[in-house]
Amino acid sequence: MNTEIDGELDDELEDEYDFSEMKGAVRGKYAKQYHEGVKLIMLEPDVAKIFPDAKSVNEALRALAKIIQQHGKAA
Repeated sequence: MNTEIDGELDDELEDEYDFSEMKGAVRGKYAKQYHEGVKLIMLEPDVAKIFPDAKSVNEALRALAKIIQQHGKAA
C-alpha cells in the first residue's frame, strides 16, 4: 500500500511507535470471535439503492420474517 501522497507521508503514527520490537502479538487473535454470528451479504445494485445501510436491511428482513411467521401460523 502506498502511503505517499503528493510527496509527503500520510502517516498518523509518531516516530516513537516502533512495532517491529513488539513480542507476543498474534495476528487475528480475536477475528473468529468478532465474526461469529456475522454474515456478509452482497446486495445487487438495485436492492442497495433501496436499502442504503445495514440497519435498513435488517429492519426490512425482520418485518418480512414476522409476516412469514404469522402466515405460517395461520396456515
